[in-house]
Amino acid sequence: MVNVVLETLLKTLEEFYSPEFVEEIAINNEGRVWLRLHGAKIPWVPYNSDKITKEYLLTLIRTVANVYDKPFDPLRGVPVVYATLPGNHRFVAIAGQNVMYDERDLTGGVALNIRGPSAKDASFERYHLKKGTKLKKINKRSKDHPDDPYDRLMSIIQSGAPIIISGATASGKTTILNHILTLLDKNLRVITVEDSREVHVPMENRVHLLLSRTDQNNEFDYAKLLDLVVRMTPDVIIGGEISTSNASVLWEILGTGHNHFYTTIHAESSEAAYDAFADRILHTQPAYNRSEIIKEMKKKIHVVQVARDGSLRAITEVV
Repeated sequence: MVNVVLETLLKTLEEFYSPEFVEEIAINNEGRVWLRLHGAKIPWVPYNSDKITKEYLLTLIRTVANVYDKPFDPLRGVPVVYATLPGNHRFVAIAGQNVMYDERDLTGGVALNIRGPSAKDASFERYHLKKGTKLKKINKRSKDHPDDPYDRLMSIIQSGAPIIISGATASGKTTILNHILTLLDKNLRVITVEDSREVHVPMENRVHLLLSRTDQNNEFDYAKLLDLVVRMTPDVIIGGEISTSNASVLWEILGTGHNHFYTTIHAESSEAAYDAFADRILHTQPAYNRSEIIKEMKKKIHVVQVARDGSLRAITEVV
């Protein structure tokens, strides 16, 4: 009987995720569904639907949890549900105060993704591997950027390389981060990971994940957050300010191969930023080798250092 209920609920979304040309759908708030199309130049296409209400989405998530015997309790338990729907479609959803879209979600938001099955054409040719040809380069990041600091920063942003914005309190780190976001393609999908909403994302296709350092009542932690982020198909990932509680997870996210990763840290120089990031990782992962972590960071991550002297604020390093 419950399966019939689930099938009935899914009919509202099937028209969006069942066509073969659709790779995945994402819903960040009520009334709109985003379609990720196979091979499309514009990565995400929005459609409006008055059938996709918040009540409908919550009912769907609860029903999926019940059918597949998954725990789901946004207030005191686990606010995330993973499942494989009929047709081998992968389902991930989150509800409650750990997710927001805008100020209407202050009492709890909802977001979900439904991804289609793996492509039937599994040949190497589909992945551009042919006998006698060189491997195709995708998202190849240049190690050489212009000497001019402005041009260098713009080149780094355009390449999609990870950036840490470093500086003291009230030096303007978040302001610079907000400006960088205005320079990116407005069609990108953005996932932010914060303990409170500070980042202003101009993209409409966005999800704000929240994990308070001091007021967390349910079982949503940074390990569960990492799993969720990588399954929600972000084009841009924004980590909150690096702290001892989130540093190791942010470092793991950096290792997932996503472009456009941005975060901030309190430090007085680029060298100090690398040191501080490593020290915060070691706080929860003491088995790591500090010098090796810093060496790897310098290969992967660029630092934009900002300083303050009274009312004067300035970018002092672009590394």
